Amino acid sequence: MAVALAAAVPAHAERVVNAPVPAVDAEPTRKLETAVFAGGCYWGVEGVFSHVKGVKLVVSGFAGGPRDVRVDYDKVSGGDTGYAEAVRVTYDPKVVSYGTLLRIFFSVIADPTLLNRQGPDRGTQYRSALFPLNGEQDRAARAYLAQLGKSGVWNDPIVTKVERFTGFQDADSYHQDFMRKNPRHPYILRWDAPKLAAFKSLYPGLYRDQPSA
Repeated sequence: MAVALAAAVPAHAERVVNAPVPAVDAEPTRKLETAVFAGGCYWGVEGVFSHVKGVKLVVSGFAGGPRDVRVDYDKVSGGDTGYAEAVRVTYDPKVVSYGTLLRIFFSVIADPTLLNRQGPDRGTQYRSALFPLNGEQDRAARAYLAQLGKSGVWNDPIVTKVERFTGFQDADSYHQDFMRKNPRHPYILRWDAPKLAAFKSLYPGLYRDQPSA
């Protein structure tokens, strides 16, 4: 989340697209489901998902690195831990499906053609990745990435990967609910508020004004 770097980058956030409706979705396995996404700075990823109807809780943290290595923001920011900034989303599958979350993610949160970067942020810690937590999510995630590659929505190849889930580590409290607590922060105004506005405009039926916990 380098505000200084933002000034050196062309003035545009990720391109908003209307990603296709998933041809394959995950069948629910429990009353409340959990999904893990990495898509650049977790402030914006959390900020958008927290406004999705059916989402109960969004937690910012880290995923993708060795299970036995403890990390925090400073360690992950070095780019050599294997971890990515990520969010853990708890949702009601009767209200919103895993496939719908995938569609929102690639429509307004993360550009799946950018390798190890999103917005002004660079490094493997800002890669886009999907971390399925069960077989149904794995099947849906892989099918959707293949579908995106054939959709013609993006000119460049899809580079987002499905990665093995090795656990999730929560970020410090300072990083939780950051968009809600800091709506006037320069980074939020420049890079993340446009994502939330795009979500509300593109999918008004899925948007709710009051964010989840």
